Amino acid sequence: MLLAVDAGNTDTVFGIWQKEEWTHIFRIRSLPDEPPYFYESKLRLHFLEANLAISDVKTIVLSSVVPPLTPILRTMLTNLFGQTPVVVGPDVYPELKVEIDHPHEIGSDLVANAVAAYTKYGRNAVVVDFGTALTFTTVSSDGRILGVAIAPGLKTAVKALFSNTDQLPEVPLQLPESAIGKNTTHAIQAGILLGYESLVRGMITRIRRELDGDCIALATGGLSSIIDTLHGEFVEVNRSLTLDGLRMIGERVGRNT
Repeated sequence: MLLAVDAGNTDTVFGIWQKEEWTHIFRIRSLPDEPPYFYESKLRLHFLEANLAISDVKTIVLSSVVPPLTPILRTMLTNLFGQTPVVVGPDVYPELKVEIDHPHEIGSDLVANAVAAYTKYGRNAVVVDFGTALTFTTVSSDGRILGVAIAPGLKTAVKALFSNTDQLPEVPLQLPESAIGKNTTHAIQAGILLGYESLVRGMITRIRRELDGDCIALATGGLSSIIDTLHGEFVEVNRSLTLDGLRMIGERVGRNT
């Protein structure tokens, strides 16, 4: 059994891989001020409710984009499972070269996304991750992470709008039929969701142009299914793609230890 841990700015996701599938996925709020025991107690409860044995976990892979949370999770995982997790960084998967100015600035979740795209397809690819941030990670067919583009995520943009505007209400993230809003809710949905549709489509088009048209696109992240009008742009829409990349890294490191 493999445990993949993806610590993001909003949630920390725990995925259990066994029998060639993700059989259980748990989410715990990412709270860097909480001690290791906070996460251990919640994870123990999840294992108990899912009838999982802690001793069955043979490999642990940790990705974290929250630096204060990384040592807390590493300590918790080491104490709970009796083994040190593989901590993902730009050097952990040498099959992919990170060709950016400061490789250690790239998020480990983006490394995992690139590993998954490269391993599955072996082609020029851009992974669009609809999370707290909206990210575009481009990997080449010869195994190079070429770079990243970052924009505020959908919920981040909506929250920023609410917190800075007194008269705008919170609205559901539902794609409207028209770009011409007839009321406040419709207007926000049109501006945010249809605006993001154009943003994503435009970025994919621009990245493809820079790669001479040879580039597939994949989507992941918790909000990847919201703008379903974009799905024709992607060869795959997979909310578990980051976990897939973490699993591939864990399996590769395991073969070499």
